[in-house]
Amino acid sequence: MAKRDYYEILGVSRDATADEIKKAYRKLALKYHPDRNPGDKEAEEKFKEATEAYEVLKDQEKRARYDQFGHAGVSGAGGAGGFNGFAQGFDISDALRAFMRDFGAFGFDDFFGGQGAARGYGRRGRTRGARGNDLQIKLKLTLKEVAKGVKKKIKVNKYVECPECSGRGAKKGSDSQTCPTCGGTGEVRKVSHSLFGQFVNISTCPTCHGEGKIISEPCPKCHGEGRIKGSENVEVSIPAGVTSGNYIRLEGRGDVGPRGGPPGDLLIVIEEDEDDVFERHGYDIICDLPVSFSQLALGAKVEIPTLDGKAILKIPAGTHSHKIFRLKGKGIPRLHSYGRGDQLVRIVAWTPQNLSKEEQALFEELEKNSKSKPPKCGAKPFSD
Repeated sequence: MAKRDYYEILGVSRDATADEIKKAYRKLALKYHPDRNPGDKEAEEKFKEATEAYEVLKDQEKRARYDQFGHAGVSGAGGAGGFNGFAQGFDISDALRAFMRDFGAFGFDDFFGGQGAARGYGRRGRTRGARGNDLQIKLKLTLKEVAKGVKKKIKVNKYVECPECSGRGAKKGSDSQTCPTCGGTGEVRKVSHSLFGQFVNISTCPTCHGEGKIISEPCPKCHGEGRIKGSENVEVSIPAGVTSGNYIRLEGRGDVGPRGGPPGDLLIVIEEDEDDVFERHGYDIICDLPVSFSQLALGAKVEIPTLDGKAILKIPAGTHSHKIFRLKGKGIPRLHSYGRGDQLVRIVAWTPQNLSKEEQALFEELEKNSKSKPPKCGAKPFSD
């Protein structure tokens, strides 16, 4: 089933401001929140749908990718590939955490009389431990790869889930115990009252550090961490038009968190290698074309390289050295836009070396009988 447009889901225009997007999401989230609609699967799906749309459109980078590529720009099969928006398994607990992150307990207080936070997020939110680290790797690309776009497979060294304990951190056959301090929620709450109403202060449990459980017998392979050092092969799609310093974020492809904690992200930073033929200037490319005196004087058709193969350049008779010819649309594709830059071909007069006696005689004869003389010093023959 095709996914709905994120702007349509939130009921905002494509040029909506960040504040308008946030207000539209908050209204929908409070309307369809599971605590206001217990047992209503349709409302739960609408809550997740609105949260997913909000998570993309509130982020400038993700929003730009979505505007350019649609849903393909912010999602990928199995979390691998070009521009990922969400790791696999974006579920109701992820949606609830996202809501609480930006609106907190007071978002519930407005509609649940101060009890919603304790009733909703507390039970669902504590399912995973600390988040894993983000990783960053550099990816070198040739100019032709930049111009065409390319898929790359990369081996990433990182923390992966412990196969012995399946990431739990507990020894096989043993079980973790519910934290006596927080009762398994991973949080402790302190309720205070004032003239302005009831306030709920939520903090991470100091005993279990937010995990809700305590391990009595650690796994011998990972020593209770729930993760070990390993590697993963990641495939990433690079769009045409990137340049050095651009990066692609693959969500959920960084280090796995300890004891079932959510994974961090992987940042692929682009490094562009210098090309032997072309020099890049933004989306334009430039190359030098050495030609002989006779080709400049008489005109010629010369084969030149382009990013797409070969092309024929017609040089008119009487062309000066260092004249630049422009080949429209033969440059680098524009990232997140339409069209391409141009290819500039700079004509350079090639002076022959080590002339034979016959060649030297011909040049002397040409100089002696030529009626076309170069201008005096200070003239500007190349002003056009």
